[in-house]
Amino acid sequence: MSAITGIYQFNKDSVRLQHGRLLMKSLEKFPADSRQIWNDHKVFLGSHAQWITPESVQETLPFYDYERQMVITADAIIDNRQELFDLLPIEIVDRISLTDSQLILLSYQKWGEDCLKHLVGDFAFMIWDQRQQRLFGARDFSGSRTLYFHKNQETLAFCTLIEPLLALPYIEKKLNEQWLAEYLAISGMVDGVDSSITPYQNIEQLPPSHSISVMNNKVTLKRYSYITQGNRLKLKSDGEYVEAFQSVFQEAVTSRLRTHRKVGSQLSGGLDSGAVVGFAAKNLQSEKKLLHTFSYIPPDDFKDYTPKYLVADERPFIKSTVEYVGGISDHYHDFEGKDSLSEIDDFLKIMEMPYKFFENSFWLKGMFEKAHEKDIGILLNGDRGNFTISWGDAFDYYSTLLKKLKWVRLFKELDQYRENAGVARLGSLPTIARIGFPMIDRAFPQGTTYSIPALINPEFAKKMGVYIKFKEYGIDQTGWYSNSDSFSQRKKHFEDVSQWNASSTLAAKLSLRYSVWKRDPTNDIRLIRFCLSVPENQYVQNGVDRALIRRATENYLPDKVRLNQRVRGVQGADWVHRMIPQWEIFIAEAQQLSRDKRVLEYLDGQAIKVALQKVELGPRVEFATDPDYKLLMRCLIVYRFLKQFD
Repeated sequence: MSAITGIYQFNKDSVRLQHGRLLMKSLEKFPADSRQIWNDHKVFLGSHAQWITPESVQETLPFYDYERQMVITADAIIDNRQELFDLLPIEIVDRISLTDSQLILLSYQKWGEDCLKHLVGDFAFMIWDQRQQRLFGARDFSGSRTLYFHKNQETLAFCTLIEPLLALPYIEKKLNEQWLAEYLAISGMVDGVDSSITPYQNIEQLPPSHSISVMNNKVTLKRYSYITQGNRLKLKSDGEYVEAFQSVFQEAVTSRLRTHRKVGSQLSGGLDSGAVVGFAAKNLQSEKKLLHTFSYIPPDDFKDYTPKYLVADERPFIKSTVEYVGGISDHYHDFEGKDSLSEIDDFLKIMEMPYKFFENSFWLKGMFEKAHEKDIGILLNGDRGNFTISWGDAFDYYSTLLKKLKWVRLFKELDQYRENAGVARLGSLPTIARIGFPMIDRAFPQGTTYSIPALINPEFAKKMGVYIKFKEYGIDQTGWYSNSDSFSQRKKHFEDVSQWNASSTLAAKLSLRYSVWKRDPTNDIRLIRFCLSVPENQYVQNGVDRALIRRATENYLPDKVRLNQRVRGVQGADWVHRMIPQWEIFIAEAQQLSRDKRVLEYLDGQAIKVALQKVELGPRVEFATDPDYKLLMRCLIVYRFLKQFD
């Protein structure tokens, strides 16, 4: 793992080494096992390396291949090494020591830019091809590693982080109002619909699934990966689907265990992280290695106010997994004294931009801190699992049966679902009907739909034309997709690269700070394509939602976790409780925000006042999901970020 950086000079002048050194100096605050540079007349490349894999230890990076006259700097772990060894091909004797960056370089040498069709893993890299006088780079399909750049008439400069680019004397730190408008207008967790822009006017981002090429003084960005539902997989039996899934998932997990340090995993009480842990621990046990798990728990004085189908403290389910799987050293952390408000400034430094996931910010960072203390190199998780391995919402599937008039099958499923989930059979029909036929909601609306009020000042939204732009992406005035059924959401999730940026940015930047690489087997592109090919009736059957992963984890997870359809964990339910000691500070800053005329040019002052009236009444821990509470916290994060431009 490395932070990478570099400069390409368009004109005939030599690249200024002092500018390259400025970039490298800005990275010195992060831990590194090696810091190296390479340069010639037109190009400067740098690497701030953290050795995670066995092959990366003592690696020379940037790496110059004298025979091919190419040099690479890379922030990468490649997971399909064996496949590439055979395709390139690589001599058996050379395979053990060959680094991932060299593997990328050899792939580029053989296939050119088509090498991206063959690479599986997390990566951002840049290659200088001296013979072609071409700079070429890419970011993996989901943007697991970040890559920012600045270009003007003379120079292109790039880096894993934004701050080093701002250290260059010719880059002015200016707010990008278009980015801010998109961020404020979108109610979901996505930053914006345009993944090439950043909060800074003069700095762009290479989007996920994109390559960048610089040749003849022309910069070209190109999307190389599209994940869509292909041909349906047709197997003979349910058992064959389980076996096929287990094979693909095991490969995704095993390929992400490669480190010369310890292996860790985040673990909740649910299916996604549980499945990752179950498959990983069995693999490590065969090598007589422990898997270290890290789990978040609420503080001892927190009283769970959530409904009976939710649970804030997942320890009973987590411990059940740990005891059943074996080979695990489990760690539980309540991060006493930490809260969402006191973490804002540090999190803004990490993210280099505003963020929306404040409820979980302190423990997301805390997991990396604890993993670093245990000398963890790889920290597994199952973040993408809802869209891959544990896909299968029962009501959405039942709505398709309703639309196809498959009444017998529907009512049989509902009977079985009632027994498994403990819900009334006919009581579910109105919900299923509304999912299948959205016009019912438009004609006969029921109650209020949960949503965070818009953060954006309506006049600012109009000035920036943000809602006009949203229409092109199918996003309506609510700031989210107008077609909200889970099938459409899943399709959009994999089609729109903007969906990946927020979570990927967090993982990449926390990895760099703590020298711990977060890796998600549920995000493996091979696994994603497999899961998209599986028929819907494998995901919901016999009254069981998420049916494929439940069947596939038999003998991997305890039935208490594997077959649980009655309760689910909810993380972040204690964020208001944690902020009680800070509440007066929270109110005072929110009041200050409500009077700041400059900031209110961007934020919706009326919505802030309404929210403030509620917050001023005092902390209500059960209001953790209240839209006004959440709006005020999100606005406060933006407020602090905007003050950096004063």
